[in-house]
Amino acid sequence: MPEDTRARQLTGTGLGLLLALVLAAVLLTALPDDGDREGGGTCAPRTVASWSADRRLTAEFARYGDDAGRADDWTGGDGTHSVRLPDGRVLWLFSDTYLGRVHPPPNPVGESYAWREATAPLVRNSAVVMDGDGRLEKTLAAPLFPDPAPDQWRWPVAARVEPRSPGSSEQVVRVLLWVRTAGASPWIYGVPTATEVATLSLPGLRLESVVKVLDQQLVPDPSRRVLFGTTLVEQGGWTYVFGGDDGQAASRPASQAYVARVPEGRLGEPGAWQYWTGSAWKAWARPRPVLGDGRRTGVGSAFSVVRDDGTYVLFTMAAGTKGLTTVTSYWSCSPTGPWHGPGKDLAARLPRGQVAAYNPQAHPALGGDGRLVLSYDVNWLEPAGAPAQLSRNVSLYRPRFVTLRLAPAR
Repeated sequence: MPEDTRARQLTGTGLGLLLALVLAAVLLTALPDDGDREGGGTCAPRTVASWSADRRLTAEFARYGDDAGRADDWTGGDGTHSVRLPDGRVLWLFSDTYLGRVHPPPNPVGESYAWREATAPLVRNSAVVMDGDGRLEKTLAAPLFPDPAPDQWRWPVAARVEPRSPGSSEQVVRVLLWVRTAGASPWIYGVPTATEVATLSLPGLRLESVVKVLDQQLVPDPSRRVLFGTTLVEQGGWTYVFGGDDGQAASRPASQAYVARVPEGRLGEPGAWQYWTGSAWKAWARPRPVLGDGRRTGVGSAFSVVRDDGTYVLFTMAAGTKGLTTVTSYWSCSPTGPWHGPGKDLAARLPRGQVAAYNPQAHPALGGDGRLVLSYDVNWLEPAGAPAQLSRNVSLYRPRFVTLRLAPAR
């Protein structure tokens, strides 16, 4: 992920990027109507009208991470995703995560920071539960999703609550997982391998199963492999699942975005997935990009999509060197595009030092009254120095939050 991926630490703190299915095409029929086409509904250009730091949420993760009461809970992580549970709780999902204890600054009045020991455990994924009042209360046993094989790991991405099966009254949590395999440069953050879907029980959040929905190992060029699940949008009986490729690892300024769709209640069924081919939705088909020319337009290592007043809005790190500090947006009347932009930039607030921002993620369940909560992850810029810097200053590897408002573009 060269531009924003450089922000990941060498031990694997990165949500890699996504690309390319291969297989024949079988058009699915007798499924929900797709009513979200170009020009439909109340769709109109949208842009970021205003934004401000959400200090309360940022401080809550700092409070929880600094709590030294336990040695097996979250003290820092990236790949920040969230899903609201039926009982009001929020489940937060993270990729590479530090556990252990955090120690207070040795000199509170000087330029020193809370720190963790260099031997602190690092796990490939974790899940933290927030109560209905917005207070983080516990870390589930980590890693929640075990490694699928030696030298492979799972990073959780987007999640949703859906019926256990279509029409069922029982609900479960479906979590999209990226499988990556250890590799040599430029794949120091892992080679894209597969997309999986995990099922968690409710209300206990017990891992019940993991199903592989898209295997990319037969795609010879790793930079052309697609991993799905960086973000999803629920609309009209469908779950639209967005993904991308690892073009940035191949030194392209920006990667490309793709989209699939799945009927409600069937995320864990590989045969129920349909991929946009550029002209139609088809199962077991090679997807075509919906956004990105590999230069001026495109997405970063991970991005987020929301639906606002009939318009789809996509948030991503900007292309090129701006992608180390700047979030930009695109809009569309359909998940398949055309996507318009990039639009107004948002400059991420960063701590001092050689740090970068990445992985902008929307959290619709935390907003309301026209407000949208967006997080972005922060990490040390140079991978070789990241482990030491993240131990010296624990705040470098925790999400920051902003609250923004969208409005019609002029």
